[in-house]
Amino acid sequence: MNPSMEQKIQALCRYIEAHADTRLTLAAMSQQVNVSPHHLQRSFKRIMGLSPRQYAQACRMRFLKNELRTKTTATHALYEAGFSSSSRLYEQADQRLGMTPRQYRRGGAGVEISYATAQTPLGLLMIGATDRGVCFVQFGEPGDGLFKQLQQEYPQAVLQAAAPASQTFADWISALTDYLSGTAHSLNLALDLHGTAFQIRVWHYLQSIPYGTVQSYSEVAHGIGQPTAVRAAASACAANSLALLIPCHRVIRGDGGLGGYRWGVQRKQALLELEQINRPGNNKIAI
Repeated sequence: MNPSMEQKIQALCRYIEAHADTRLTLAAMSQQVNVSPHHLQRSFKRIMGLSPRQYAQACRMRFLKNELRTKTTATHALYEAGFSSSSRLYEQADQRLGMTPRQYRRGGAGVEISYATAQTPLGLLMIGATDRGVCFVQFGEPGDGLFKQLQQEYPQAVLQAAAPASQTFADWISALTDYLSGTAHSLNLALDLHGTAFQIRVWHYLQSIPYGTVQSYSEVAHGIGQPTAVRAAASACAANSLALLIPCHRVIRGDGGLGGYRWGVQRKQALLELEQINRPGNNKIAI
């Protein structure tokens, strides 16, 4: 029996993960599963929620992060990860690491992370960002708990309160505030994703779930082409550290129960109700 396209894509994912230290072209990947590059591009995007190139990049960056933790130099790590030059690595590091590889390896040493807190209808919210993009969005309670979480994420970074005159930071805060007030239905901020290749696949897929709708953990697992990975998909949702920007609140249990939420089930319920009220057409959904 010939394998289905989903089986081919899953086999290709395993191949990409096993060759994370190699630069794989679309042509090479299509030959691996014996389909045309165009057909592979369309099918992979449909099944996985991201392109073959994006998936390969995520695997390479995961491999690089592991190398950065174990190799004596960042230069050694980047060549082990299959990057032909430091310039190509640093181009991707801006988006994938939020800092240079050497800085990431040293827990953010030398990196300045600006942060600010804002009161929202769902409680205190902290956002942290380097000059390359958002790296931290968390809900919390009054006190220093949120700041301690940021310190744990980047123990060697220089943490400083955001300058009041920072327009970029003001725009990010404004975007989050507009979303929580129901006047904005999307959040298009530059993200700094730190996770395994599987987690990143799940997080990319979560971003594709439309505003005001929900899916079950089982549907998410099917959506990424791994229908048996329901628990792993749920774990990826729980590991999300970018509240709202990765909308894990739109994933519920198959029986209609809310399931868990890192920032509290009450916040999850409030977010779902907010989206139901403000989604286009204002058609109610059952949760």
